[in-house]
Amino acid sequence: MPSRDSILDVLRSGRSPEVLIIGAGINGIGTFRDLAFQGVPALMVDRGDVCSATSSASSRLIHGGLRYLEIGEFALVRESVEERNRLLLDAPHLVRPIRVRIPMRDLMSGLFASVGRFLGLVRSPGPKGALVVALGLMVYDLFGRRDRTMPLHRMVPKREFRRTMRGLDPSIRYMGEYHDARLVAPERLGYELLAQAEAVCPDAMAATYVAVAGRRGNAVVLTDAESGECFTVHPRVVVNCAGARVDEVDLDLGIREKLIGGTKGSHLVLRHRPFVEALDGCMLYFETPDHRICLAYPLDGDHVLLGTTDLRTDDPGDVVCSAAEIDYLFGVMREVMPGLDLDVGQIVHTYAGVRPLPASDGVAGAISRDHSIRVFEPEGDRPFPVLSLVGGKWTTFRACGEEIADAVLKILDRPRRRSTAGVPIGGGADWPADVGSHVAATAARFRIPQARAAILFDRYGTGMTAMLAHFAGETEIPLVHLPDHSRQEIAFLAKNERVVHLVDIVLRRTLVALHGRATSDALAELADVVGTALGWSPERRAEEAQAAADVLGDNHDVQGRPR
Repeated sequence: MPSRDSILDVLRSGRSPEVLIIGAGINGIGTFRDLAFQGVPALMVDRGDVCSATSSASSRLIHGGLRYLEIGEFALVRESVEERNRLLLDAPHLVRPIRVRIPMRDLMSGLFASVGRFLGLVRSPGPKGALVVALGLMVYDLFGRRDRTMPLHRMVPKREFRRTMRGLDPSIRYMGEYHDARLVAPERLGYELLAQAEAVCPDAMAATYVAVAGRRGNAVVLTDAESGECFTVHPRVVVNCAGARVDEVDLDLGIREKLIGGTKGSHLVLRHRPFVEALDGCMLYFETPDHRICLAYPLDGDHVLLGTTDLRTDDPGDVVCSAAEIDYLFGVMREVMPGLDLDVGQIVHTYAGVRPLPASDGVAGAISRDHSIRVFEPEGDRPFPVLSLVGGKWTTFRACGEEIADAVLKILDRPRRRSTAGVPIGGGADWPADVGSHVAATAARFRIPQARAAILFDRYGTGMTAMLAHFAGETEIPLVHLPDHSRQEIAFLAKNERVVHLVDIVLRRTLVALHGRATSDALAELADVVGTALGWSPERRAEEAQAAADVLGDNHDVQGRPR
């Protein structure tokens, strides 16, 4: 793929795209990719890295959204389940099935209110007993018929769930079970979609760390966040996919209308093997006393993800998990598993993001999670229309991108060439029927241990072949402080995946930070490897290591804990 510098050279040349997409979150990337498949080369810009804001702060699920049935969003659930099924097939290296269990204490709660929600008479969340949940799971199964990839739901016998999940509160009498999917590395999937778009349409360009500075007549002014250099482009249409900052970007373009009413969601990652064992390989998806929905599931054999909160906020920069949110998550988890030992010392990583939901005065849990596109026609000295995206979720990014692309194609008077449905993504292409045989054959081909090949396949899917070919003939040198990564692997990511800062590697190209492994020694070692690959001076390497430590400490640590 082209380097960031080469993309900036194109902007310096004065060449303007027909389509400018603002925001390289998952919905901006989905639109960028869909347009690329139609032969329309868009320019996508983001003030940060790929998927570095809300798209990096989800519950890391690709799911139908069972909870959305409660507020009558049947069309969204159907679309989500269908897109989930596609992603399990198109990106199996990063989207994987997960067994989900719903604990319940009674049989009949919420039955009459659920009828009201079905009829659209009630919007606020409420208690849900086993009968209501069972009916919801039947609808969920019905919506998932197309491209079905996983088992149907079942109600788990009490004797079974008591035996396999011994830490449950004794008042839990019922348990529903169904299957959804977890997203192992959201930022990596976003990057692979972006790379695919640029490969399909070579004139398509994604410029990270490039911000919108404003509008000057018929031109949009862009600023390189690294150097301060300015560029002007003259698009025929602008797509605003800036997430929680949609209103800010619209204002920069001269549009004064409030569209976004965000809610903050925070998550904790705990290094806690007994918690992992208590979950029995499942995601626990449970209702809280205040009728919110929380979840907990194992990330691996040592780590659990616990979330999420749903707090109103008007500040797009409100992205730090607070002590009160930690207390809340620990409290609601203890309601379900009262014997579980939970302590802030077990937390290795926290993260938070602002969901770009539509402005509303309603209860946070009742605000629609569906997306909508607001079209601002040309006005005054602004000759181009602006399409602003409100809402949207990870699971439906492909369908959302297709909808936005169709609106753009109509403006440009271009035909749709094809759908992106069913197109394999990145390391999900050419997926082997027998993974074990594929891993063994790759290990033999590149003369590496089979265990190492299995690790790389788990991270990159079939994309590991290109990586291994890149440093074929070299013996991989494991990092001292991150021995399951090699110097060659990290250097490959730095040189080939548009890395600008060390934090891009630590937070988004790898899972180092998520699993609490970004120690000062690890950061210094990574800075050395990345710096060698990118030609950083010793001073720049030290600065990058410190900057990464600051970001992790300020945004992703337990606030107030000594570092």
